[in-house]
Amino acid sequence: MTSWQRYCSRIIRYEDLGISLDYSLMDYDAKFFPSMSGRIKAAVAGMKRVEAGKLENPDEGRMVGHYWLRTPSLAPAKFQAGIKADIAAAKSFAKAIHTGKIRPQRGGKFTRLLVIGIGGSALGPQLVADALVNNWSAPLRTHFFDNTDPDGIHRVLSEIGTDLARTLVVVISKSGGTAETRNGMLEARAAYEAQQLNFSKHAVAVTGTKANHIESKLEKVATKNKWLKIFPMTDWVGGRTSIMSTVGLVPAALQGVDVDQFLAGARAMDAKTRTLPAAQNLSLMLALMWHHAGGGKGAKDMVILPYKDRLVLLSKYLQQLVMESLGKEHDLKGVKVDQGIAVYGNKGSTDQHAYVQQLRDGVPNFFATFLEVREAGGAPEPLKVEADFTSGDFLQGYLRGTRAALYGKGRESMTLSLPRLDAFNLGAIIAAYERAVGFYAYLVGINAYHQPGVEAGKKAAGEFLSLMAKVKGALGAKPHTAEEIAALLQADPEAVFHALTHLSANGGAKRRGGKSPAEDRFSK
Repeated sequence: MTSWQRYCSRIIRYEDLGISLDYSLMDYDAKFFPSMSGRIKAAVAGMKRVEAGKLENPDEGRMVGHYWLRTPSLAPAKFQAGIKADIAAAKSFAKAIHTGKIRPQRGGKFTRLLVIGIGGSALGPQLVADALVNNWSAPLRTHFFDNTDPDGIHRVLSEIGTDLARTLVVVISKSGGTAETRNGMLEARAAYEAQQLNFSKHAVAVTGTKANHIESKLEKVATKNKWLKIFPMTDWVGGRTSIMSTVGLVPAALQGVDVDQFLAGARAMDAKTRTLPAAQNLSLMLALMWHHAGGGKGAKDMVILPYKDRLVLLSKYLQQLVMESLGKEHDLKGVKVDQGIAVYGNKGSTDQHAYVQQLRDGVPNFFATFLEVREAGGAPEPLKVEADFTSGDFLQGYLRGTRAALYGKGRESMTLSLPRLDAFNLGAIIAAYERAVGFYAYLVGINAYHQPGVEAGKKAAGEFLSLMAKVKGALGAKPHTAEEIAALLQADPEAVFHALTHLSANGGAKRRGGKSPAEDRFSK
């Protein structure tokens, strides 16, 4: 078979959408698809159960409903009106902000937006903002607090400056108990108060609500202080798949994104990947190629290479979607399996001047996915930068060249192509990957919808903070070593040492250095 014949036989094209998946450079053998037939049937059946509202997140006893967000008619009847109402409310609120019907405390119009969240509550809105919004011409110029790093928070507040009086804040947290988001909210509130502004007259909450049977500290705070608006979240949409819920739609609508088209793109991709057989199913084929490349055990990393600046955050977004969903210690039967696929990426052609050197000549421990946007975009009349070539021509040349160079060294890849980057196509690509993750989870028999490792990390962080408070209380005028303080507290000396080091670096303790950490001494 020639490379051309192979290409023509190993491509999925949705002509009506203009989207295609070229998997001709994946070297599976003739036995692969027959050997996967049973798993494919199980995956298709599993996804049908998900969309039918079965409890496919057994560990948490929850339904998985992010597919309903763009097709409410698929949802159980009791949820359909709420989904439609949330979409309408997001658009209506954005219109009221844009037209000045809802105004900031000191009058005028809101000109900036500050989104406070973490994980899926930040990554989704960030991806949409970077991919679809021109920050200088959008109705609101957007900023993010997506960490509890005080330096990062101060940097954002410095960028906003005196425009804080015209800045709308959207705080996103399902429980309201996520420490990073709570800290960001408190830092923002303090900044408003420092400028003699009432934070509540600039604040919006996206959170769990009593109406949706979720106890949320954020809802209580927003209600008590009469924030501008509370948008509900549900327990059947996880953070990493919340981009088409109020989590993503509220910031998107505020930034002027066509949320109807965003949802329409996802709905169109769902329609294809819900019903088509494996050979024509883009999402199922992605999952199958992941399985082939990593032997069903994630033995190779997934490298995401978008050849479009505005998709640079896609690799970061997919990193969470794939790794949080598929990185699991146990399968659905409780057997220890250590599943997962590591994801990383940059953008083309930047990556050609960075880590493509290793991809081509180094350890062959990955497979790549190229993201191609066929319309180059840019100025209405593209500049000829060399002879008859534009910058967009060069970008296409580098994509094709890198793809060929990698395969020449036996490095497998796929190429996912879309006609242009707009709300519809971004929605379609996100939907394609969401379903690919779901299919893959069923191919390997794991729960893609819980995150016990994340919860373990939160618990450990809480324990360390509790220890830090005890360490601070144990400090006195006389210097002591970490071991001495640990013995007093019956705690781990290393953990105590790290708490002491943090305190001394931030004015909470004094440190007298020794020849080794064991000899360092700390006092008030």
